[in-house]
Amino acid sequence: MMDKIECIATAAFGLEGLVKKELQRLGIEARGEIGGARFTATPLDAFRANLWLRTADRVLWIAGEGEAATFEELFQLVRGIPWEDILPRNAAFPVSGKCARSQLMSVRDCQAITKKAIAERLKSRCHTAWIEESGPKYQIDVSIHNDLARLTVDLSGDALNKRGYRTWNGEAPIRETLAAALAMLAPRQEVFYDPCCGSGTLLIEAAYLRANRAPGLARRFACESMPQFPQKEMALLRQEAEAAFDPGLIGSVSGSDIDPEALKLCKRHIRQSGLGGRITVTQKDLRDLTLDAPRPLFLLNPPYGERLSDRKRCEKLYQDIRRLYDRHPGCRMGVITAFAGAERCLGMKAKQKRRLYNGRLECDYLFY
Repeated sequence: MMDKIECIATAAFGLEGLVKKELQRLGIEARGEIGGARFTATPLDAFRANLWLRTADRVLWIAGEGEAATFEELFQLVRGIPWEDILPRNAAFPVSGKCARSQLMSVRDCQAITKKAIAERLKSRCHTAWIEESGPKYQIDVSIHNDLARLTVDLSGDALNKRGYRTWNGEAPIRETLAAALAMLAPRQEVFYDPCCGSGTLLIEAAYLRANRAPGLARRFACESMPQFPQKEMALLRQEAEAAFDPGLIGSVSGSDIDPEALKLCKRHIRQSGLGGRITVTQKDLRDLTLDAPRPLFLLNPPYGERLSDRKRCEKLYQDIRRLYDRHPGCRMGVITAFAGAERCLGMKAKQKRRLYNGRLECDYLFY
Protein backbone atom coordinates (compact mmCIF):
# COMPACT_ATOMS: atom_id res chain seq x y z
CA MET A 1 0.00 0.00 0.00
CA MET A 2 1.27 3.49 -0.88
CA ASP A 3 2.12 5.72 2.08
CA LYS A 4 0.77 9.02 0.71
CA ILE A 5 -1.09 10.16 -2.38
CA GLU A 6 -1.86 13.65 -3.61
CA CYS A 7 -5.55 14.33 -4.09
CA ILE A 8 -8.03 17.04 -4.87
CA ALA A 9 -11.60 17.18 -3.58
CA THR A 10 -13.40 18.99 -6.38
CA ALA A 11 -16.24 21.39 -5.65
CA ALA A 12 -18.64 23.79 -7.32
CA PHE A 13 -17.46 27.38 -7.55
CA GLY A 14 -17.97 29.11 -4.20
CA LEU A 15 -17.76 25.92 -2.11
CA GLU A 16 -13.99 25.41 -2.20
CA GLY A 17 -13.50 27.03 1.22
CA LEU A 18 -16.14 24.82 2.81
CA VAL A 19 -14.51 21.69 1.39
CA LYS A 20 -11.14 22.83 2.76
CA LYS A 21 -12.68 23.32 6.23
CA GLU A 22 -14.36 19.91 6.07
CA LEU A 23 -11.04 18.24 5.29
CA GLN A 24 -9.36 20.09 8.14
CA ARG A 25 -12.09 18.94 10.54
CA LEU A 26 -11.23 15.39 9.45
CA GLY A 27 -7.63 16.08 10.47
CA ILE A 28 -6.42 16.33 6.85
CA GLU A 29 -4.23 19.29 5.89
CA ALA A 30 -5.68 20.99 2.81
CA ARG A 31 -5.36 24.14 0.75
CA GLY A 32 -8.13 25.67 -1.30
CA GLU A 33 -7.81 26.35 -5.01
CA ILE A 34 -10.21 27.18 -7.82
CA GLY A 35 -12.41 24.13 -8.28
CA GLY A 36 -11.72 22.39 -4.99
CA ALA A 37 -9.26 21.71 -2.17
CA ARG A 38 -5.96 19.87 -2.58
CA PHE A 39 -4.52 17.56 0.06
CA THR A 40 -1.89 14.88 0.59
CA ALA A 41 -3.04 11.91 2.61
CA THR A 42 -2.89 8.17 3.10
CA PRO A 43 -5.20 6.04 0.92
CA LEU A 44 -7.30 5.43 4.06
CA ASP A 45 -7.74 9.18 4.60
CA ALA A 46 -8.72 9.58 0.94
CA PHE A 47 -11.45 7.00 1.56
CA ARG A 48 -12.48 8.86 4.71
CA ALA A 49 -12.80 12.05 2.67
CA ASN A 50 -15.16 10.24 0.29
CA LEU A 51 -17.21 8.95 3.20
CA TRP A 52 -17.56 12.24 5.12
CA LEU A 53 -17.32 15.20 2.73
CA ARG A 54 -20.72 16.87 2.42
CA THR A 55 -19.95 19.67 -0.06
CA ALA A 56 -17.38 18.11 -2.45
CA ASP A 57 -18.22 16.68 -5.88
CA ARG A 58 -15.47 14.06 -6.16
CA VAL A 59 -12.17 12.95 -4.65
CA LEU A 60 -9.50 12.56 -7.34
CA TRP A 61 -6.01 11.07 -7.04
CA ILE A 62 -3.60 13.38 -8.89
CA ALA A 63 -1.27 11.15 -10.92
CA GLY A 64 0.64 13.95 -12.64
CA GLU A 65 0.55 17.51 -13.94
CA GLY A 66 2.49 19.54 -16.46
CA GLU A 67 2.47 21.74 -19.54
CA ALA A 68 0.98 20.25 -22.69
CA ALA A 69 0.60 22.68 -25.59
CA THR A 70 1.11 19.98 -28.24
CA PHE A 71 0.06 16.37 -28.64
CA GLU A 72 3.70 15.29 -28.34
CA GLU A 73 4.07 17.16 -25.04
CA LEU A 74 0.89 15.52 -23.77
CA PHE A 75 2.13 12.07 -24.79
CA GLN A 76 5.51 12.54 -23.09
CA LEU A 77 3.90 13.98 -19.95
CA VAL A 78 1.54 11.02 -19.60
CA ARG A 79 4.18 8.44 -20.46
CA GLY A 80 6.48 9.91 -17.80
CA ILE A 81 4.01 9.19 -14.99
CA PRO A 82 4.79 5.96 -13.06
CA TRP A 83 1.50 4.26 -13.95
CA GLU A 84 2.95 0.88 -12.96
CA ASP A 85 2.83 2.14 -9.35
CA ILE A 86 -0.83 3.20 -9.73
CA LEU A 87 -2.49 0.61 -11.96
CA PRO A 88 -2.43 -3.17 -11.44
CA ARG A 89 -1.19 -5.13 -14.46
CA ASN A 90 -4.75 -6.06 -15.47
CA ALA A 91 -6.46 -2.75 -14.55
CA ALA A 92 -9.21 -1.42 -16.78
CA PHE A 93 -8.47 2.26 -17.37
CA PRO A 94 -11.04 4.13 -19.46
CA VAL A 95 -10.05 7.74 -20.13
CA SER A 96 -12.35 10.76 -19.99
CA GLY A 97 -11.28 14.31 -20.76
CA LYS A 98 -12.00 18.00 -20.96
CA CYS A 99 -10.19 20.92 -22.53
CA ALA A 100 -10.60 24.67 -22.03
CA ARG A 101 -8.68 27.73 -23.23
CA SER A 102 -5.81 25.62 -24.54
CA GLN A 103 -3.94 24.83 -27.74
CA LEU A 104 -5.28 21.31 -27.48
CA MET A 105 -9.07 21.48 -27.76
CA SER A 106 -9.97 18.08 -29.24
CA VAL A 107 -11.11 16.06 -26.24
CA ARG A 108 -11.32 12.85 -28.26
CA ASP A 109 -7.71 13.14 -29.49
CA CYS A 110 -6.45 13.98 -25.97
CA GLN A 111 -8.23 10.91 -24.61
CA ALA A 112 -6.74 8.68 -27.31
CA ILE A 113 -3.21 10.00 -26.79
CA THR A 114 -3.51 9.61 -23.01
CA LYS A 115 -4.76 6.04 -23.37
CA LYS A 116 -1.91 5.17 -25.76
CA ALA A 117 0.75 6.77 -23.53
CA ILE A 118 -0.45 4.87 -20.44
CA ALA A 119 -0.54 1.60 -22.38
CA GLU A 120 2.97 2.17 -23.75
CA ARG A 121 4.30 2.90 -20.26
CA LEU A 122 2.68 -0.21 -18.77
CA LYS A 123 3.84 -2.49 -21.58
CA SER A 124 7.40 -1.21 -21.19
CA ARG A 125 7.55 -1.50 -17.41
CA CYS A 126 5.56 -4.71 -17.09
CA HIS A 127 7.39 -6.40 -20.00
CA THR A 128 4.25 -7.39 -21.84
CA ALA A 129 2.95 -6.90 -25.37
CA TRP A 130 -0.71 -6.65 -24.33
CA ILE A 131 -2.68 -4.86 -21.57
CA GLU A 132 -5.55 -7.14 -20.64
CA GLU A 133 -7.83 -4.63 -18.79
CA SER A 134 -9.81 -7.40 -17.10
CA GLY A 135 -9.26 -6.24 -13.53
CA PRO A 136 -10.47 -3.39 -11.28
CA LYS A 137 -11.58 -0.18 -12.97
CA TYR A 138 -9.48 2.97 -12.66
CA GLN A 139 -11.27 5.90 -14.30
CA ILE A 140 -8.58 8.23 -15.69
CA ASP A 141 -9.30 11.85 -16.52
CA VAL A 142 -7.12 14.18 -18.58
CA SER A 143 -8.02 17.80 -17.95
CA ILE A 144 -6.28 20.57 -19.90
CA HIS A 145 -6.77 24.23 -18.97
CA ASN A 146 -4.57 27.08 -20.19
CA ASP A 147 -2.18 24.48 -21.68
CA LEU A 148 -1.67 22.83 -18.27
CA ALA A 149 -2.68 19.18 -18.10
CA ARG A 150 -3.74 17.29 -15.00
CA LEU A 151 -4.05 13.50 -14.97
CA THR A 152 -6.25 12.09 -12.24
CA VAL A 153 -7.75 8.81 -11.06
CA ASP A 154 -11.34 9.02 -9.83
CA LEU A 155 -11.62 7.62 -6.29
CA SER A 156 -15.35 8.34 -5.91
CA GLY A 157 -17.11 6.61 -8.79
CA ASP A 158 -20.54 8.24 -8.87
CA ALA A 159 -20.38 11.92 -7.89
CA LEU A 160 -20.50 12.47 -4.14
CA ASN A 161 -23.88 14.21 -4.30
CA LYS A 162 -25.31 10.75 -5.09
CA ARG A 163 -26.11 9.83 -1.49
CA GLY A 164 -28.50 7.05 -2.47
CA TYR A 165 -31.79 8.47 -1.17
CA ARG A 166 -32.91 10.66 -4.08
CA THR A 167 -34.31 8.47 -6.85
CA TRP A 168 -36.34 11.08 -8.68
CA ASN A 169 -36.06 14.85 -9.07
CA GLY A 170 -38.95 17.22 -8.59
CA GLU A 171 -39.25 20.67 -10.09
CA ALA A 172 -36.24 22.97 -9.46
CA PRO A 173 -34.12 20.35 -7.68
CA ILE A 174 -31.17 21.43 -5.57
CA ARG A 175 -28.01 19.34 -5.57
CA GLU A 176 -27.34 17.49 -2.31
CA THR A 177 -23.88 19.02 -1.93
CA LEU A 178 -25.28 22.55 -2.25
CA ALA A 179 -28.11 21.78 0.18
CA ALA A 180 -25.55 20.54 2.70
CA ALA A 181 -23.54 23.74 2.18
CA LEU A 182 -26.58 25.93 2.87
CA ALA A 183 -27.27 24.04 6.08
CA MET A 184 -23.62 24.36 7.14
CA LEU A 185 -23.51 28.10 6.40
CA ALA A 186 -26.70 28.81 8.38
CA PRO A 187 -26.61 29.22 12.18
CA ARG A 188 -27.83 26.32 14.29
CA GLN A 189 -31.36 27.00 15.52
CA GLU A 190 -33.55 24.61 17.51
CA VAL A 191 -36.28 24.69 14.84
CA PHE A 192 -35.33 24.16 11.17
CA TYR A 193 -38.14 24.64 8.64
CA ASP A 194 -38.32 24.59 4.84
CA PRO A 195 -41.65 26.05 3.63
CA CYS A 196 -40.88 25.15 -0.03
CA CYS A 197 -39.51 21.68 0.70
CA GLY A 198 -40.16 20.13 -2.73
CA SER A 199 -38.48 16.72 -2.89
CA GLY A 200 -36.93 17.16 0.57
CA THR A 201 -33.21 17.57 -0.15
CA LEU A 202 -32.67 20.56 2.16
CA LEU A 203 -34.50 18.83 4.99
CA ILE A 204 -32.55 15.59 4.64
CA GLU A 205 -29.15 17.26 4.39
CA ALA A 206 -29.89 19.46 7.42
CA ALA A 207 -30.94 16.38 9.40
CA TYR A 208 -27.84 14.45 8.30
CA LEU A 209 -25.65 17.33 9.47
CA ARG A 210 -27.36 17.54 12.86
CA ALA A 211 -27.25 13.78 13.39
CA ASN A 212 -23.55 13.49 12.43
CA ARG A 213 -24.50 11.10 9.67
CA ALA A 214 -21.74 10.47 7.11
CA PRO A 215 -23.24 11.42 3.71
CA GLY A 216 -21.54 8.48 1.96
CA LEU A 217 -22.65 5.84 4.44
CA ALA A 218 -25.22 4.17 2.13
CA ARG A 219 -23.08 3.95 -1.01
CA ARG A 220 -19.84 2.52 -2.35
CA PHE A 221 -16.81 4.28 -3.79
CA ALA A 222 -14.50 3.43 -6.69
CA CYS A 223 -11.47 3.28 -4.39
CA GLU A 224 -12.98 0.34 -2.51
CA SER A 225 -12.16 -1.94 -5.46
CA MET A 226 -8.55 -0.72 -5.74
CA PRO A 227 -5.78 -2.90 -4.26
CA GLN A 228 -3.92 0.13 -2.84
CA PHE A 229 -6.78 0.79 -0.44
CA PRO A 230 -6.93 -1.26 2.80
CA GLN A 231 -10.15 -3.25 2.86
CA LYS A 232 -10.31 -4.07 6.58
CA GLU A 233 -9.49 -0.52 7.67
CA MET A 234 -12.09 0.94 5.30
CA ALA A 235 -14.72 -1.45 6.64
CA LEU A 236 -13.80 -0.35 10.17
CA LEU A 237 -14.22 3.33 9.21
CA ARG A 238 -17.70 2.50 7.91
CA GLN A 239 -18.56 0.81 11.19
CA GLU A 240 -17.31 3.84 13.13
CA ALA A 241 -19.41 6.15 10.93
CA GLU A 242 -22.49 4.01 11.54
CA ALA A 243 -21.87 4.20 15.30
CA ALA A 244 -21.44 8.00 15.14
CA PHE A 245 -24.85 8.47 13.49
CA ASP A 246 -27.25 9.65 16.21
CA PRO A 247 -30.80 10.44 14.99
CA GLY A 248 -31.62 11.71 18.47
CA LEU A 249 -29.58 14.83 17.72
CA ILE A 250 -31.80 15.93 14.83
CA GLY A 251 -34.29 17.89 16.93
CA SER A 252 -37.00 19.78 15.08
CA VAL A 253 -36.55 19.50 11.29
CA SER A 254 -39.74 19.89 9.29
CA GLY A 255 -41.20 21.47 6.18
CA SER A 256 -44.17 21.95 3.93
CA ASP A 257 -45.10 22.50 0.30
CA ILE A 258 -48.23 23.50 -1.56
CA ASP A 259 -47.76 20.73 -4.17
CA PRO A 260 -49.10 17.30 -3.10
CA GLU A 261 -47.07 15.48 -5.76
CA ALA A 262 -43.85 17.06 -4.49
CA LEU A 263 -44.75 15.97 -0.97
CA LYS A 264 -45.23 12.36 -2.08
CA LEU A 265 -41.73 12.43 -3.51
CA CYS A 266 -40.40 14.17 -0.41
CA LYS A 267 -41.82 11.51 1.90
CA ARG A 268 -40.35 8.76 -0.27
CA HIS A 269 -36.91 10.36 -0.12
CA ILE A 270 -37.15 10.78 3.66
CA ARG A 271 -37.91 7.06 4.01
CA GLN A 272 -35.07 6.15 1.65
CA SER A 273 -32.66 8.36 3.60
CA GLY A 274 -33.26 6.33 6.75
CA LEU A 275 -34.90 9.29 8.48
CA GLY A 276 -38.51 8.10 8.49
CA GLY A 277 -40.29 9.47 11.57
CA ARG A 278 -37.52 12.05 12.15
CA ILE A 279 -38.68 14.70 9.64
CA THR A 280 -42.27 15.96 9.46
CA VAL A 281 -43.72 17.38 6.23
CA THR A 282 -47.23 18.68 5.54
CA GLN A 283 -49.14 20.21 2.65
CA LYS A 284 -49.43 23.93 3.31
CA ASP A 285 -49.38 27.23 1.47
CA LEU A 286 -46.61 29.37 2.97
CA ARG A 287 -49.08 32.28 3.04
CA ASP A 288 -50.96 30.35 5.75
CA LEU A 289 -47.87 29.23 7.65
CA THR A 290 -47.26 30.44 11.20
CA LEU A 291 -44.99 28.45 13.49
CA ASP A 292 -45.50 28.37 17.23
CA ALA A 293 -41.78 28.36 17.93
CA PRO A 294 -39.30 31.02 19.04
CA ARG A 295 -36.61 32.12 16.56
CA PRO A 296 -37.02 29.41 13.90
CA LEU A 297 -34.61 29.06 11.00
CA PHE A 298 -36.31 29.12 7.59
CA LEU A 299 -34.23 27.79 4.69
CA LEU A 300 -35.75 27.99 1.22
CA ASN A 301 -35.02 27.07 -2.38
CA PRO A 302 -38.03 28.80 -3.99
CA PRO A 303 -38.72 28.89 -7.76
CA TYR A 304 -36.42 31.18 -9.72
CA GLY A 305 -38.88 32.51 -12.31
CA GLU A 306 -36.67 31.42 -15.21
CA ARG A 307 -39.53 31.55 -17.73
CA LEU A 308 -40.84 35.02 -18.55
CA SER A 309 -44.41 33.83 -17.94
CA ASP A 310 -43.47 32.88 -14.36
CA ARG A 311 -41.92 36.21 -13.36
CA LYS A 312 -45.09 37.86 -12.01
CA ARG A 313 -45.99 34.78 -10.02
CA CYS A 314 -42.42 34.58 -8.75
CA GLU A 315 -42.49 38.23 -7.63
CA LYS A 316 -45.67 37.55 -5.67
CA LEU A 317 -44.09 34.46 -4.06
CA TYR A 318 -41.08 36.45 -2.83
CA GLN A 319 -43.40 39.08 -1.38
CA ASP A 320 -45.20 36.27 0.46
CA ILE A 321 -41.83 35.01 1.76
CA ARG A 322 -41.25 38.50 3.22
CA ARG A 323 -44.61 38.31 4.99
CA LEU A 324 -43.64 34.89 6.38
CA TYR A 325 -40.48 36.48 7.75
CA ASP A 326 -42.45 39.35 9.31
CA ARG A 327 -44.86 36.92 11.01
CA HIS A 328 -41.97 35.38 12.95
CA PRO A 329 -40.12 38.11 14.87
CA GLY A 330 -36.58 37.07 15.71
CA CYS A 331 -36.49 34.32 13.07
CA ARG A 332 -33.59 33.78 10.70
CA MET A 333 -33.98 33.01 7.02
CA GLY A 334 -31.77 31.84 4.16
CA VAL A 335 -32.93 31.96 0.54
CA ILE A 336 -31.00 30.44 -2.38
CA THR A 337 -32.16 31.95 -5.66
CA ALA A 338 -31.25 32.78 -9.24
CA PHE A 339 -34.16 35.25 -9.47
CA ALA A 340 -32.62 38.66 -10.20
CA GLY A 341 -35.43 40.56 -8.47
CA ALA A 342 -35.35 38.56 -5.23
CA GLU A 343 -34.03 41.29 -2.89
CA ARG A 344 -36.33 43.89 -4.44
CA CYS A 345 -39.40 41.69 -3.99
CA LEU A 346 -38.37 40.72 -0.48
CA GLY A 347 -38.15 44.44 0.26
CA MET A 348 -35.07 44.18 2.45
CA LYS A 349 -31.33 44.03 1.97
CA ALA A 350 -29.69 40.74 2.93
CA LYS A 351 -27.49 40.78 6.02
CA GLN A 352 -25.16 38.40 4.17
CA LYS A 353 -24.97 37.48 0.49
CA ARG A 354 -22.91 34.71 -1.08
CA ARG A 355 -22.54 33.73 -4.75
CA LEU A 356 -23.07 30.00 -5.30
CA TYR A 357 -23.99 27.69 -8.18
CA ASN A 358 -26.90 25.28 -8.35
CA GLY A 359 -25.64 23.13 -11.22
CA ARG A 360 -24.94 25.65 -13.98
CA LEU A 361 -27.23 28.31 -12.52
CA GLU A 362 -25.51 31.24 -10.82
CA CYS A 363 -27.35 31.92 -7.57
CA ASP A 364 -27.30 34.25 -4.61
CA TYR A 365 -27.59 32.89 -1.09
CA LEU A 366 -29.39 35.67 0.78
CA PHE A 367 -29.37 35.53 4.55
CA TYR A 368 -31.59 37.54 6.89
